[in-house]
Amino acid sequence: MTDSSGAARRPVIDSSVPHSARVWNHWLGGRDNYAVDREVGDRLKEIVPEAVVSARADREFLARSVRHLVEREGVRQFLDVGTGLPTADNTHEVAQAADPSCRVVYVDNDPLVLVHARALLVGTGEGATDYVHADVHEPEAVLEAALRTLDPGQPTAVVLSSVLNYVIGDEEAARIVEALMGAFPAGSHLVVGHPASDVVPERMAELLRVWNEANPHPMRTRSRAEVERLFAGLELLDPGVVHAPDWRPEPGTLSPEGPVPHLVAVGRKP
Repeated sequence: MTDSSGAARRPVIDSSVPHSARVWNHWLGGRDNYAVDREVGDRLKEIVPEAVVSARADREFLARSVRHLVEREGVRQFLDVGTGLPTADNTHEVAQAADPSCRVVYVDNDPLVLVHARALLVGTGEGATDYVHADVHEPEAVLEAALRTLDPGQPTAVVLSSVLNYVIGDEEAARIVEALMGAFPAGSHLVVGHPASDVVPERMAELLRVWNEANPHPMRTRSRAEVERLFAGLELLDPGVVHAPDWRPEPGTLSPEGPVPHLVAVGRKP
C-alpha cells in the first residue's frame, strides 16, 4: 500500500497497547480491534457508561455538521484529522452524498487505519478522497500532504473530532488549530468534538487515569470555556459549544436522558 506521498509503507501495529480509534471501534460495535482494546474499552465503559453514548453522539454530530457545511455553507473540501477506523457515515460519504464533487482528505497516525485506507478511498468519480498517514501534532506535515488533493484557495472544513483531547497543552492545541485553519481562506470552518470535563467529572477523571496508565499517548478533557478558546478568531455557528446531541438535532438524533460528556462546536473563519 502507498499513502498520498506515494511512498510504500509497511504498517507496524502494536496489538499490546490500546488505541483510541480501536477502542471507539469496539464501542461502536466494530470488529477492527484487539483484545487489549476491548479490555480497556470495557473497563472504561464500567467507569463511565455514558462514554459509549458519547461515541455514538459524536458520530451523529459529525454527519450533521458535514451535511450542514455542504448544504448550507457551501463547503466542498474537508480535511478530517484523526479520522479513526471506517464506520457508518464517514465524512466523504456524507459530503459526497450532498454534493458528489466534494474533496475529502483523511489523516490518522494509527497503522491499522492505514491498512483500511483503501476502504476510505472509495468515493465518487466527480470528487476526490485521499488518506494521509500523519500526526495531528505535526500540522505542517499534515498540510504538505493534504494540499496535494485540496485547493488552498477554496473554503475548507477542518475536522478535529475527538483528536485535540490528545493534545495536552492549550498552547500547542491553539498552535495546531491556527496552523491548519491558516492554510485556508475566509469561509473555511473548524469542526471540533471533545470529551467534556463538566459532566460526571469525578468519573471522567477516573477514566482519564485508567486510560493514561494503559496508553503511552495521554488524553485530557476540556471544559466548555476551554473548548470555546479553541475557536479564537472564528465565528461560532449557533448553538455554540454544546453537548453532542444538542448541536442542530434532526429527527432520529440520539436523545439520551441526560447530557453526554462530549462537547462539540462548529466555527467559521471570517
